Amino acid sequence: MNRKYFITSLAFATALPTLNLEAKTVANTGSLKIPPYLKPGDTIGISCPASDITVKEVESAKQLMESWGFKVVLGETVGKKDMTYGGTDDERLADFQKMLDDTDIKAIMCGRGGYGVVRIIDRLNFSRFARQPKWIIGFSDITVLHSHINRNFSIATLHAKMCNSFPDDWTKAEPIQIETINSIKQALTGERMSYTSPPTNANRAGSSKAQLIGGNLSILSNLSGTKSQTVTQGKILFIEDTGEYPYNIDRLLWNLKRSGQLTGLAGLIIGGFKMKPDDAGEEFGKTIYDIVLEKVKGYNYPVCFDFPVGHQRNNFALKCGVVHELTVTAEGGKLVSM
Repeated sequence: MNRKYFITSLAFATALPTLNLEAKTVANTGSLKIPPYLKPGDTIGISCPASDITVKEVESAKQLMESWGFKVVLGETVGKKDMTYGGTDDERLADFQKMLDDTDIKAIMCGRGGYGVVRIIDRLNFSRFARQPKWIIGFSDITVLHSHINRNFSIATLHAKMCNSFPDDWTKAEPIQIETINSIKQALTGERMSYTSPPTNANRAGSSKAQLIGGNLSILSNLSGTKSQTVTQGKILFIEDTGEYPYNIDRLLWNLKRSGQLTGLAGLIIGGFKMKPDDAGEEFGKTIYDIVLEKVKGYNYPVCFDFPVGHQRNNFALKCGVVHELTVTAEGGKLVSM
């Protein structure tokens, strides 16, 4: 297996404190609330607040999570389709709201990303969720939920792969698929997580300890100026994106810079960026390294490139809002959850 990227669980390291996985109450880390970690017999709901997914396409995820010891229930939007959405706005709103309010459901995994959460975010009622938090799982368009919840309720969420990323045949899955999907279980059950990334000349050395926030760059930029915009100051920000031209990545990062979201960070992590090739005759001529380093010039926080998160196979589960320690040296980057 290529160990260029890897994750290790630190849950049972003797030098570390023991986690109480049976705790019923919500743990507090400063002003942050961490939902109860899952234990065998707990229920995970699957809902589609963004794009559609079929019942067949969620079956492998359902079976694997059940093998982990969890119960899995499918929301009414699984199998529904309205254009590219998992049902109409009203249907997706009602299904996600039902799962937010159901105290028997301890985590909600989104079926897939795509587009659609921004269309319903302002109509969702988080009052019961705020009193009894649960893990919200997903990435890409689900960045809307991560950002909105962090900004307004200071509750931890889980940036991770969704049902459409689970292999149909687990026995034929690549090692990196197995590792990344197993990281979801590790995070949900309270294991302390550690991630590494390879060395690169573009990295900027340093270390910091702060809340980890972030997600898809296009979404974060779109949320600028709204009540869903995450407060980034004093936090470690991670970003990733796919399917954008280099010039648009440049534009999106200028948005973050001009809106103050790159000022006062504790650290910046750059995940996967699958950029479209420049059109012939209209070459932008800059790499992701060039684009980012230009925007952070003048700031002195650590910057870590090529981190294993994003629209790629090496997309590990990250606990948004939870305090992490970031260390960037000549040997590469390391991120450890506290």
